Amino acid sequence: MDTYLTIASKRDTRAYAERPIPDDIARRILDAGRVAGSARNRQPWRFLVVGDADVRERLAATVYEPGNVRGAALVVAVVTPGGKYAFDTGRAAQNMMLAGWNEDVASCPNGMPDAETTAAALGLGDEERPVVVLTFGYAARERDPESRSAEEWSARADRKPLDEIVRRL
Repeated sequence: MDTYLTIASKRDTRAYAERPIPDDIARRILDAGRVAGSARNRQPWRFLVVGDADVRERLAATVYEPGNVRGAALVVAVVTPGGKYAFDTGRAAQNMMLAGWNEDVASCPNGMPDAETTAAALGLGDEERPVVVLTFGYAARERDPESRSAEEWSARADRKPLDEIVRRL
C-alpha cells in the first residue's frame, strides 16, 4: 500500500474480530517499533507482549477503554525508564500501528489514568513505567483503505483543516 494512503486511511479501531494475528505479522509489527528512530539512538523502550489471560485482565482494568485490551488479538505495552521519552516512544508506537494497518491489522493506542496502577498490573519494577498500551486485531467491521484515494480519506478525517494548524513564518 502507498505510505500516504496507509497514513490517511488508518483509523483507531476499538472493536476486533475473533481472529488471531499470524506470528509473522505480529513479528513485523513489533520489528517496526524496534527500527523506529530515537534521540541519540537510545532505543529506550521495551515492548511487553501481554498474552497471559490474568495479566491481560489486570491490565484491561487500568486503561480508559478495557474492552480494547480484552478483545484484541495482540496487546503490547510500551515501557521506558521512568515512563520518559514520550516522543521516541510515540514514533515506535506509530510505526507499529502503521505496519499493522499495512497488513490489514487495525489498532488503537490506549491511555491509562494512572501509570503506577498499570505498572503494577504489568509487574514492572521501580525503574520502568508504561507510556502506552497498544491493541491490535482484525477489525470487527472491515475497512478497505483502497476504496478511496488518500486525498479522499484525508478530506473525510475528523481533523482541523490544514490551513488552521499551519502557520508559515
